[in-house]
Amino acid sequence: MHNKVVYQAAKTLHRRGVPVLRFNFRGAGISEGQHDKGRGERQDVRAALDYLAKEFPGLRILLAGFSFGAWVGLQVGCADERVTDVIGLGIPVDSSDLTYLRDCAKPKLFVQGANDQFGSRTNVEKLYSELAEPKKLVFVENADHFFTGHLSEMAGAIDQWLDGTFPELRHSSTTL
Repeated sequence: MHNKVVYQAAKTLHRRGVPVLRFNFRGAGISEGQHDKGRGERQDVRAALDYLAKEFPGLRILLAGFSFGAWVGLQVGCADERVTDVIGLGIPVDSSDLTYLRDCAKPKLFVQGANDQFGSRTNVEKLYSELAEPKKLVFVENADHFFTGHLSEMAGAIDQWLDGTFPELRHSSTTL
């Protein structure tokens, strides 16, 4: 939850007026429970979506996740009717099965460090080529998995995608 990538993405979305909820998965930080290799963590995502849907009824829900959070979160987000759009940052395609994304027809943004040690450019491009539209892939050159020294470029990719996907947020400074 306090990871610099998660924080910067949340800050970027919030600045554009998108309601943001950051949370730790079970067993992370001081949260209760134990890490469950993605199974129980999907329940954590569903609980977060339940909360957002209750707090912001009728609004579009955009789900964004980084690394493990992208692997788990996008799986839930693609299947949940309340989620309209998804963002994957640093998708760990080298070690995780993300083929479920092939069936996701929702607007998708993927931002990947060109030197990501958990999601090689080759493997990300292969997966991306198999995905349904609408989709966008942005590689941040010279960036690693944590976008070290390139967080502003990652945020810029999110902003640019929001301009096209959520044009009503382009000049918004209020919460949806």
